[in-house]
Amino acid sequence: MRLSRYFLPVLKETPSEAQIASHRLMLRAGMIKQSSAGIYSWLPLGFKVLRKLENIVHEEQVRAGHIPMLMPTLQSADLWRESGRYDAYGPEMLRIRDRQDRDLLYGPTNEELITDIFRSHVGSYRDLPLTLYHIQWKFRDEIRPRFGVMRGREFLMKDGYNFDLTKEDALHAYNRHLVSYLRTYERMGLQAIPMRAESGPIGGDNTHEFLVLAETGESGVFYDSEITDLRFGDREIDYNSVEQCAEILEEFTSRYARTDDMHDQDAFEAQVPEDRRREARGIEVGQIFYFGTKYSEPMGATVQGPDGKAVPVHMGSHGIGVSRLVGAIIEASHDEKGIIWPEGVTPFHAGIVNLKQGDSEADGACEAIYASLQALGLEPLYDDRDERAGGKFATMDLIGLPWRITVGPRGLKNGVVELTSRRTSQSEELPPEQAVEKLAKIYL
Repeated sequence: MRLSRYFLPVLKETPSEAQIASHRLMLRAGMIKQSSAGIYSWLPLGFKVLRKLENIVHEEQVRAGHIPMLMPTLQSADLWRESGRYDAYGPEMLRIRDRQDRDLLYGPTNEELITDIFRSHVGSYRDLPLTLYHIQWKFRDEIRPRFGVMRGREFLMKDGYNFDLTKEDALHAYNRHLVSYLRTYERMGLQAIPMRAESGPIGGDNTHEFLVLAETGESGVFYDSEITDLRFGDREIDYNSVEQCAEILEEFTSRYARTDDMHDQDAFEAQVPEDRRREARGIEVGQIFYFGTKYSEPMGATVQGPDGKAVPVHMGSHGIGVSRLVGAIIEASHDEKGIIWPEGVTPFHAGIVNLKQGDSEADGACEAIYASLQALGLEPLYDDRDERAGGKFATMDLIGLPWRITVGPRGLKNGVVELTSRRTSQSEELPPEQAVEKLAKIYL
């Protein structure tokens, strides 16, 4: 993409309403624009990042054997009355009526709707296990929406739902989701720590939140510092293996890690040596639940068991805040100049800065690099504007592309361009072909 033809409305000044780094930088980098309180338009740069995160979530869900679908944003209130949650959910749920005076709601979650789909089409234990998921916009009427996409009213979320014959099968689904989430977050350049948490209005006894450590996190967290040394890495997992998934759950949850509402100071001091005790803030980016027959029993979601008798299925739900992740990544990865995108989620793979637009040699070298990167399947952002070099560098630092190729007449006389890492600020001079080759090795 040529920057002269792209829509990138960057701001020089920090908007007064932005209180945290991610909100400030997303507004300044032209990623979002507020439409109303807690509701945002996603501009091209922000939309590209959002779609990259969504694709990673899709890929890891499918890898784990889960099946994608799509449910509507508006739901019938009758389903929520069946489960008993219509009145219990609270004012965060937006309740509306259509022209036929029927009660509807803008879905904050989809347990009732997916249970209705299941009970309409699945009748035998032979059709289990089954996990369905979708990625969809949701709405929760936060009393004080703030911090940009971190606590908005409208948000993009992946929510998945498993249906199993027994509690043991459902707990394996729970473990399977925990494993898939660990891989998902690491691909995004994040370390998300699973922590025992409260289930809230979803219900159930088993639940873990995934939290990214950040000073601006809304939750207080207490944890054993050893947990920050754990990495999922490139290990291959058989998601059908009960033992393998259980072992990984044990590896990542056996050390003390609790949100403030589940924290037990006595247990913390008893289980964790003093030099490893940590207290910090965390951003919730996902949560998994096992809630048994909480929805299947009142809503009649049963299957015929091996003995021919109807039994309610065991269920769980699993969510990832896709739009919230954009803010969480920025909170975890930025500096005073702007965003620093991890390679796995960057909107463009590299920026090309032409120091002397209009110079035939510089223009030609930039065009050749641009074409070479595109031929490899990479997406460069070429700053071909007739602007001063300082302004171009400031824009690239603000939007946070991991790599920058700087092209100017002085370097070209020596047959080199400058390749700079946004994260380390280290630069090296290379022939243009070698700069392209290095980026290919990083990304491909």
